[in-house]
Parts: sequence; structure tokens; C-alpha cells
Amino acid sequence: MTEELITISPIDGREVVRRAYASDAQIARALEQARRAQPAWQALGIAERGRIVSRAVDCFVAAREEIARAITIQMGRPLRYTPGEVAGFESRARHMIAIADEALAPIRVPEQAGFTRFITREPIGVALTIAPWNYPLLTAVNSIVPALMAGNTVILKHSDQTPLCAELIERAFRDAGAPVGVFQYLHANHDTVQRLIRAPEIGYVSFTGSVRGGRVVEESAAGRFIGVGLELGGNDPAYVREDAKLDHAVESLVDGAFFNSGQSCCGIQRIYVARAHFDEFVERAVALTHDYVLGNPLHADTTLGPVVRTRAAAEIRGVIDEAISAGAQNMIDPSRFDKASESSCYVAPAILTRVNHRMRVMNEECFGPVVGIMPVDGDDDAVALMNDSPYGLTAAVYTQDQDAALALGRQVQTGTFFMNRCDYLDPALAWAGVKNTGRGVSLSVVGYEQLTQAKSFHLRSV
Repeated sequence: MTEELITISPIDGREVVRRAYASDAQIARALEQARRAQPAWQALGIAERGRIVSRAVDCFVAAREEIARAITIQMGRPLRYTPGEVAGFESRARHMIAIADEALAPIRVPEQAGFTRFITREPIGVALTIAPWNYPLLTAVNSIVPALMAGNTVILKHSDQTPLCAELIERAFRDAGAPVGVFQYLHANHDTVQRLIRAPEIGYVSFTGSVRGGRVVEESAAGRFIGVGLELGGNDPAYVREDAKLDHAVESLVDGAFFNSGQSCCGIQRIYVARAHFDEFVERAVALTHDYVLGNPLHADTTLGPVVRTRAAAEIRGVIDEAISAGAQNMIDPSRFDKASESSCYVAPAILTRVNHRMRVMNEECFGPVVGIMPVDGDDDAVALMNDSPYGLTAAVYTQDQDAALALGRQVQTGTFFMNRCDYLDPALAWAGVKNTGRGVSLSVVGYEQLTQAKSFHLRSV
């Protein structure tokens, strides 16, 4: 069994973090502290919990530059962008704090003479958040803050690629004066995580990651009758209608495909373009992609960083090579990107045409700077292709006709449907997926439902 986690930076292959995994004694202590702290945390009430969590957010945001650099060094996103993730953490946290009163308010039922009846939302106890490396703050905050606001205590297990993020979040709660045991992190390997899920103290698990990882979480929780929230990725589509504003569509979708080097579960991987605009759309998308700068993410001019590890880079190149072997055409010449090399984490972006749905790029999650583009003949054609996927996290349409967009949105199998934007999460709206993207909901008032349990009060006057 590996006793340490070692984080290798994709920037240059250097070791940047080394930590001991939690011992059995440390895990037992963390679980016991979380269990013991929960009733008192719940008893504080929403307002006082909100004040403490808000102070933690203040402390966290105050370290913006340190946190941004830590993200870049650990997973490779350009430093020009990582402060934006700190801002996103803050906005989501503050929104979930602000709506807690509404989301957790008792549910009133019609009056009945001689009876008082209502439903409360009670905390489930201890929540376990298992967070990935690609957006290490944004994926974690989705469950951490509402879980705490609902009166639960939280244990965070972060990816071995981004352990510093867990430590920095915990430091913020400690500096904010959060009671001992209310928020903790554990560095743990896969076997230990499975044991954590089975621990009787854990009452809910939030997992963001791969479909394979989601199955392991479900299997580990089987028979425990606890809630499990799973966000497992996607192969998200966009449709550019004939009435779309082409300049906007190109700019939005190229960014949606290549931001974070394509390592986004809601990034765009499939684009369907009205045949009348197909050639022009591809031409403009290629020209815009050529403006990207692939390089060291610590450099100010870099707009495209490395992918997370060399194994991932090899898998992405394999998807591209398979598609080309099957007849696809890569409209981007990789030689234009000097930093790209077969032995490194640096992958040149790829725009593939002449693709079809027999190719992996069009039906599996690639998680890299790769997008396939196909022409379509109208809305029905586009909807059929958009739905031809085992995933369903987000989908987008680019059009000037909102009625048409709404009609399309009702037909597309997805958790979030966009018009004229993509690769975005609004904390006021429910974040959910269908099919192999997983199950459960985070954020919005609906997101509080998973982190609580209903309790009915039926009081009779005699």
C-alpha cells in the first residue's frame, strides 16, 4: 500500500507536494470529531452558521494569490485564469449562504382545524465530499457550503493532484474560528476512501469524477441507505442554428472547448452547425484557435496550459489519432504549437471535421483540448445527434429565437440547457445530469434537499 501521496506538476514533471496519507487513528479521530461536533453546530442556527461560514469565505478569498498559484502549480491551468476560480468559489459560497433561510425553511401544509402540521429539513449528520483536480475549488464548494449551512459537519477528501486546495480551505475555516470538527480534510488513497464511505458516521457522499469512480462510490455505499450525489462527466454538445450570430458562437464555443485545456465536465466536445454556416464557422474557429498560446502556465502570455499528466496526454492524442485513422480531418496543424510534444503533458488543440458518432471523440468523454464539428440539416437532425450520447450534463444552442431555443431545450436530454452560452454554472440553478453523467443535484435551493432529510410534525390539539 502506498503510504504517501505525491503530486507531480504537469508544468515540468517536478514533485510539488508530498504528504503522508491519514493513518487509521487519524481517520477514526476525524470521524469522531465530526460526529461529536455536529449536534452543537446544528444548534447554532442558520444565522450563526452563516456568520462563521462567511468569515471562512473572507479568509479564503484574502489568500487569493497564494491559492491561484497553488492551483496552477498542481494541475497546470494558466495563472492568468486561476484567480477566477477563487472568485467563483466566493460567488457560489455567498449565494448558497444567502438562500439558506429560504431553502431550509419549514414547509407549511394547508391548515386543518385542531392540528399543527409542517415539514422541517434536518441535517443528515456528517457529509463526505470527494473532489477532483480539474476545478478543485468549484467542485468542492458546491457541497461543502450548503452542507455546513444545513447543519452538517464536513470531511473533504481531495484529489491527490490538488491536496493543497483541501489544506487551504481547512486553514480558512480554522482562521474563521469554526468549531473543531466542523470542517476537516483527509488525505487518503482509494482503499481508504471506500472504507470512509462505509463508516457509520458518514451520512452523505458527494462525488465528482469519472463514471468508473462513481460506480465504486455506489458500490461502497450499497446497503447503507445513505444519500449519494454523483457528477460523473460528459460529452457536451452545442448546436449553431442558421439564425445564430456567428461571431459570438465561434468565440463562445472555442472557449467552451479549450478553456482549462478542455478538462471540464461541462466543456464542449461536440458542435453541430447548420450546413449553410459550416465552412465559415470552421474557418473562424480555426483562426481563433491559432491565437492560443500553449506554454508554461506560470507565464503571463500563456492561454493554454498542459493537461494534468502524461498518461492523460497520451490518451487524448490516442482519441485524435483514432479519429483521423477513421477518416476525420484535424484542421489544426499541431506543429504550430511548439510546446506540444509526444512525451509531455502539453497537447496541441484539435478541431476535427469529417467526424461521426462511431468515433470516440463524439461519444466518450475525452477531457482534453479536442472538439469535433459536424454539419446538420435543421433542428430535428441536431436534436437527434445531441441526444445520441451516454451523457447529459449540459447542452447549448446558439440562436436569436428564444422560442425555438425553449422548444429545443425541452427535447434535449440534459441537466442544463443554455442559449448563447456554454461551459458555465449558475449557483441559482440546479446543477444535475442525466444518463451516465450521474444523479443528484447540487446548488440552488434544490441542492439543499440532498443534504437534509425531511421530518414531519403532526400535532393534534385535544
